[in-house]
Amino acid sequence: MSVLTPFDPSYDPLKDATPGVGRDYAPSYWRHHAGPPPQDDGPVDRDMDVDVVLIGAGFTGLATALFLAREYGIKATVLEANQIGWGCTSRNGGQGHLAWGRLSRSQWVKRWGQDVARRLHANSLEGFEVFQSMAEDPEIDCEPQNHGNLLIAHSAKALDGLKEESRLCNRLLGYPTRVLGRDDVLEGYIGDQEAQGAMLEPVGIAVQPLKLAYGYARVARRLGARIHTASPVQGWTTEGGVHHLRTPGGVVRARAVGIATAGYTSPQLHRVTAYRNMPIMANSVWTRTLTDDEVEACGFRSTVLTTDTRKLRYYYRFLPERRLQIGTRSAISGADAQNPRHLKVVHDAIARKFPAIAGIETPWFSHGWMDISHDMMPRIVQPDPGSSIFYAQGYSGNGVAFSAYASKKMAALIAGESLKEADLPIFNSPLPGHPLRPVRRLGQRALYRYFQVLDSLR
Repeated sequence: MSVLTPFDPSYDPLKDATPGVGRDYAPSYWRHHAGPPPQDDGPVDRDMDVDVVLIGAGFTGLATALFLAREYGIKATVLEANQIGWGCTSRNGGQGHLAWGRLSRSQWVKRWGQDVARRLHANSLEGFEVFQSMAEDPEIDCEPQNHGNLLIAHSAKALDGLKEESRLCNRLLGYPTRVLGRDDVLEGYIGDQEAQGAMLEPVGIAVQPLKLAYGYARVARRLGARIHTASPVQGWTTEGGVHHLRTPGGVVRARAVGIATAGYTSPQLHRVTAYRNMPIMANSVWTRTLTDDEVEACGFRSTVLTTDTRKLRYYYRFLPERRLQIGTRSAISGADAQNPRHLKVVHDAIARKFPAIAGIETPWFSHGWMDISHDMMPRIVQPDPGSSIFYAQGYSGNGVAFSAYASKKMAALIAGESLKEADLPIFNSPLPGHPLRPVRRLGQRALYRYFQVLDSLR
């Protein structure tokens, strides 16, 4: 195994062409808990000709390789700049939501009408079954906890909004959600002292996300895929319909390329993905193991995945190994990622929500880049029919579950299949561009301040 270069917390996809070469993992609890990474094929060490290249060994790249091999007999080559699951795959909350992007179902109705909303919802249920089958596969071994999904109202106004959303889910979509009062939340699920109530969805699976990625990798390689770590794509040309991908160890030539780099996509990678995602940083902490008294005082009665209704939302859950994981939005730029104030934001949230453990030690603190699409919806597309380039991106913070389905569909596109759902919004157009993305961070700072004001109004 090659010697890893140190993790760089200041990496920024808007400024850096690649996320490094063979860098170590971020210091997340998932990495600590997952055990050693599965075997890979090491760095590219020569020029080679392959059928399909997938760029990025996160959820999407690995699962696409798995589906290509299992369903089409195509043995893909995965190129990863650093390590298996190195990006947000190993730094997220492990929350497998029934969510396609960041829009609510009522927003689907407003944007596309009731018929499309019904079809999107049916598609999401079908897609979640793909994720569930992967998460519950014993060979993948990612510690699934199937308890639904709890959306916590942080204010009375937010609870009114959840009541409306629940009515729409139940009546229009036939999706049996349930509104809980504050006492129901505190006594049955989690003792979040900010909770004014919640909406409980029946569908949702929490996982150990890095173990999920490791499982994908093991199965994909067993089926014939190759995973080359420490092999970033540093240059890309296309000649005669063949893609020439330059890595530090050699040029990989492929007939088709699937891009699976999500929030780690540099604008310099290729024109089809340049400025199609806005990289937004989120951070996460994991506490030390809680005592019996602390568990009782915090009202941790379930490991259900939990999110609150703030604009700058918190996502959190009580882990089976008796730790609290909690995260939220973080720094604007990579240069500011390690500023102590971002850790303080999460510690302050712990103190508000669970005052019994205010000031608790959080031995693990990491941050990663999410791929936020301009319209808050993901895409699985071949953006240019004349070029054999495909991507699945724009998950907007909900990639744990959606990536499994997206990978299955991107594998189908790469294999030359037509999608029966091709007219749905996630398939029928490329990701919209982010206008003026290099300077959007100035607006992002102002927007965060505005959201903080809104979130403080109860």
